[in-house]
This record gives sequence, C-alpha cells and structure tokens, in this order.
Amino acid sequence: MKKESRGQVSLEYILIFTISLIILMVFTLPLSEESISNTLDVSDSLNVKYGMSKVAHAVKEVYGEGQGSKQTISMDSPKNIKVTAGNNYISCKLKLKSNQYKEIKEYYSSNLKKTSINLEKGENTIIVEWPVGSDNMIIHKQ
Repeated sequence: MKKESRGQVSLEYILIFTISLIILMVFTLPLSEESISNTLDVSDSLNVKYGMSKVAHAVKEVYGEGQGSKQTISMDSPKNIKVTAGNNYISCKLKLKSNQYKEIKEYYSSNLKKTSINLEKGENTIIVEWPVGSDNMIIHKQ
C-alpha cells in the first residue's frame, strides 16, 4: 500500500509542476514577444540613423568642396523607406512594428534642392553631387 501512495504523490507533483510551467509560459511569452519587437525597432532605427548620418556627412563634404564635387554613399536599409532631403536636413519616417511611425532627422547646411528618394530594403547607393555651373546640389539613387 505504501508504494502506491508514493506513486500517487509523484504523479501529483508532476501534474502540479506541469500546470505551473504552462501558467508561467502563458504570462511570459507575450511579454518576451513584445520586448523582442521593441528591440528590433530600436535596431532598425539605429541602422537608419547611421545611414542618414552618412548621407548628411556627404552633403556637408560636397557643400564644402564646391561645384564639381561628388560623393557616393552606400546605405543599408532594414526596410523600404522614403528619404526626404531639404535645404537643411534629411529625414525619413520609419514604420515600427507597433504600426507607429518614428521620424529620423539629420541636420546640415547646404544648398541642396528639396527632393525625395525611395530606398529599397537592403543595400542602396546614394550619390550627392554639385554639378559645375549649377546653383544647387542634387541627391539621387544610383
């Protein structure tokens, strides 16, 4: 008789432990999914910010060198984005996993024409140039 009651206690222990694990997973998995999503949003934002910083630096260089100068930048985009370049800043709106948008801006001083560039997911080549005889700089995708 004693062996049977020990088996029943072991079975009850395993059942309670299993139910406890299931309850723990039900509460922790949604929280971990949200934190992973937030981490990926931060990573994408930083990648886009770095790329925009490279473009802003190229605009400053071309503006400083004057007419006839040209810079080529390679920018890795985590998703399809629209980049808007204006007289004193370059910006884009990045869609986050929560369906909200985050605007990323980089400022500079130049005579760059206001324009928009659509970048595709992956590697993109951007050219910043100030043609000879032109009053304004231009930026375009290769």
